[in-house]
Amino acid sequence: MLRPADGLPPVVGTPEALADTAQAIASGSGPVAVDAERASGFRYSQRAYLVQLRRAGAGTALVDPVPFGGDLSPLAPALTGPEWVLHAASQDLPCLTEAGLAPTRLFDTELAGRLAGLPRVGLGPMVEQLLGLSLEKGHGAADWSRRPLPEDWLVYAALDVEVLVELRDVLAGMLAEQGKLEWALEEFEAVRTAGPPAPRAEPWRRTSGIHKIRKPAALAIVRALWEARDKLAAERDIAPGRVLPDAAIVDAAAHVPASAQALAAMPVFRGRAQRRLTSYWWSAVESAVRLGPGELPVGSPPSDGPPPVSRWADRDPAAAARLAAARAAVAAIGAERTVPVENLLLPDLLRRLCWAPPEDGDVPAALRRGGAREWQVELLAGVLGEALSARP
Repeated sequence: MLRPADGLPPVVGTPEALADTAQAIASGSGPVAVDAERASGFRYSQRAYLVQLRRAGAGTALVDPVPFGGDLSPLAPALTGPEWVLHAASQDLPCLTEAGLAPTRLFDTELAGRLAGLPRVGLGPMVEQLLGLSLEKGHGAADWSRRPLPEDWLVYAALDVEVLVELRDVLAGMLAEQGKLEWALEEFEAVRTAGPPAPRAEPWRRTSGIHKIRKPAALAIVRALWEARDKLAAERDIAPGRVLPDAAIVDAAAHVPASAQALAAMPVFRGRAQRRLTSYWWSAVESAVRLGPGELPVGSPPSDGPPPVSRWADRDPAAAARLAAARAAVAAIGAERTVPVENLLLPDLLRRLCWAPPEDGDVPAALRRGGAREWQVELLAGVLGEALSARP
């Protein structure tokens, strides 16, 4: 597939064109294929810079949110009611919600492929395996905030929704044959209704390479530089890694420069772009150096969950035995039903259940409290109840 079957449509960028698009979609029939392109790796925000829509009877629409200030809510009435078909929906739904668009029904082709037991669930491999078509790929990681958008990027974007509904129909048939369609519908609804993830308590701890930093005073420098970078990146709407690489933050924390001049002499910081920001970065380092002992971050991040699994055998051999039995049981069911174990049950929920089993022995209730869907409860509650009685 090198060109859209109906030709490349013009980009929708005026109120009149947006109204025409809404009317066309409302007049169409069947599910609506939906996709969105962001500028991850280039921009701080995760907003949509292009939204692709396709429906039988309406054709394909490429909508540019930028001229509308990111507000595509005029499309919402036409998109309320029909099933949306997305690939890896959890990635695109947040930016679509920000644009004023949200589905009332959902079909996720990637998640459907996982439940169907397909070995590769990327859009290209699935289209090739199930439809015998090869998608032209290559621009998914591009800077979609660029304007004007090149024609070959627009072709790529249009092709992403070209056969999405056809793929949905094939997958739905496979799931029905395997007795998994109801499972999939529960999963899709969970994705559709999932709220935004809770903010991380200490997001700076995800700095790449932070494992090299042990001392609290050095961790304080990582935190200060990370927070300074995040503030600047948000103000400029630039991806944080393009403002200052993680490696430079870790390097500064490891060497603790004694002055602004020493900081500016370090790799990355001595580059032309960073030299203009020397005083800004040094201010962050200084603020960390001035902290008292009670203000320094602890070496390990706080956690409300169980300890790392590698420590279970020493700290609680019974919990380690429960986990081994539970993992084996879940793996056996996954193999029997050709479903990846991570889709049968979230690994974190399994660990929490094995570390602290429900005192009343009500495993189904514990699974539901942890967010398990009914099909998962029905499939796993019995075997997990047996596993939780395992002894070392």
